[in-house]
Amino acid sequence: MFAGKTTSLLRRVKLESDSGRSVAMIKSSKDTRYATDAVVTHDGVKFPCWSMPDLSSFKQKIGVDAYEKLDVIGIDEAQFFDDLYDFCCETADLDGKIVVVAGLDGDYLRRSFGSVLEVVPLADTITKLTARCELCRKKAFFTLRKTEETKTEIIGGADVYMPVCRQHYVNIHVEAARSVLKPHNVQANVSLDKAVVV
Repeated sequence: MFAGKTTSLLRRVKLESDSGRSVAMIKSSKDTRYATDAVVTHDGVKFPCWSMPDLSSFKQKIGVDAYEKLDVIGIDEAQFFDDLYDFCCETADLDGKIVVVAGLDGDYLRRSFGSVLEVVPLADTITKLTARCELCRKKAFFTLRKTEETKTEIIGGADVYMPVCRQHYVNIHVEAARSVLKPHNVQANVSLDKAVVV
């Protein structure tokens, strides 16, 4: 998060539009942080969009004639679409559209998030963006959740998440594990230290 994924997506879609191509933007209807009818960057740049619960109904919602005229489809917050792979295959391979996908490849626990990694083999190009660690300003490859909520899908901004480098991600998770284990078993701390060194 905070790496500029949406900004990069909007820049690409606007460039395509300025080149005379017909474009449409889609975002997950789960994301209502800044607007329901626009893709919005963290710094407030907006682009009108279709807010959808899934991608498979996009063609029907926009209308077949309007869909046929589209050249480029941008997808923001792609990790929230379970049907991302099928949509990208059909839209790019069969319908000949340019599909530009922006989303998180991993969650706050560094596990695969949604279907984003599944579409990597379909892609012509991949750009992996990084933020800056909020604690030391090094490159931040990971997202740290600031709350104790454990559900994978918690939509939020800087109030819930912060970008961190590997060192701070690991150190904060080790300290959190120690604080949970300490009251129960001192020996568990020793095992945790050994596991982290390996």
